[in-house]
Amino acid sequence: MADRVTVIGWDGSPLTAAARSALSAATLVAGAAHHLALPEVPPTAERIRLGSLGLAARRIAGHRGTAVVFADGDPGFFGVVRTLRAPEHGLEVEVVPAVSSVAAAFARAGMPWDDAQVVVAHPRTLRRAVNVIRAHGKVAVLTSPGAGPAELALLLDGVHRTFVICEELGTDKEQVSVLTSDRAADHTWRDPNVVIVIGGGQALAAEQAWLLGQSPAQSQSAGRGWARPQADTGEGESAQLRAAQLARLGPRTGDLVWDIGAGSGGVAVDAAVLGAAVIAVDADPDACERITAAARKRGVQLQVVAGRAPHVLENLPEPDVVRVGGGGARVVAAVADRRPERIVSHASTRDEAEAIGRTLTEHGYAVECALLQSVGLDTRTWAEQERSVVFLLAAERPVTR
Repeated sequence: MADRVTVIGWDGSPLTAAARSALSAATLVAGAAHHLALPEVPPTAERIRLGSLGLAARRIAGHRGTAVVFADGDPGFFGVVRTLRAPEHGLEVEVVPAVSSVAAAFARAGMPWDDAQVVVAHPRTLRRAVNVIRAHGKVAVLTSPGAGPAELALLLDGVHRTFVICEELGTDKEQVSVLTSDRAADHTWRDPNVVIVIGGGQALAAEQAWLLGQSPAQSQSAGRGWARPQADTGEGESAQLRAAQLARLGPRTGDLVWDIGAGSGGVAVDAAVLGAAVIAVDADPDACERITAAARKRGVQLQVVAGRAPHVLENLPEPDVVRVGGGGARVVAAVADRRPERIVSHASTRDEAEAIGRTLTEHGYAVECALLQSVGLDTRTWAEQERSVVFLLAAERPVTR
């Protein structure tokens, strides 16, 4: 095992005394090409070009001597420290931090970033990173080859954002570009780069900022709770039903939710408040306007698509969870063909519920159905005001291993 491992963050500034001291004693130095080319790296030290962090960590763990690992920015912020400290490697590390690339990018842009979401985009997480961009008004993306500005822009088709692209921060080739997302796909960008994505959201007031990554919809002024009673819900769409549907959908950050037959937008807006990206679909232009107004009022971002399912669904990006608020078994079948993780629907009659349940089962989903009844009471007289009876169907795609 290495006698000592020092992780040095590098942001283009001159190395600190602590970093130079660690380097002078190093018998192994790991880093990117521009790190290994630094004049302070001892010429006699073994050099490892960082590619797979896991492989490098095993090499370092087996080294007898003093190791130094370079990383861009703050190595404890989505960096190599997590990998090196993993139990399977058994390494204890000392860290010499630097300014993170996210902090440097926002500094170049002259913007605060305590209200920003920060995501890492790899080819395997690219879609989830894009969903965070869809859902939030300020996002910093730590990119990687194959999951850079062009790929982000392509997956944002139909959603307009402003990109601040910071290439090779801290080097003499540093460049900052500001352009609309639709133009980012037509360019080849240099690695490494950080992308700040801005657009559409309400700004967080200074007095509301107290928690990193807090959005306007999550601030104290936005109010508490979800599935709030509404006067303009559709038939059978009580607050209790919407609460049950949200509970079964379980929308979360990184998900894309389809709300088909979104009606008043209650479920769509609540899913967005919970951090998910949302596409609300409705054939009624007035409903689309209500959904947009409801989202604006709650301070969330979502995409509203006017059109009739199932045809309008063909060009939408892949969903994680779907609520079908109308259209019956035919629409449910079209949704199931896209293989989301969960599908939630409801029916006003048992025959309709059986048809939807049978369709979901035929598509390989595990289906549950419950009869929900809610009664609203006037608390002044405790007289019955409104009664709702509906079948709730929740389906989950079996996990494949």
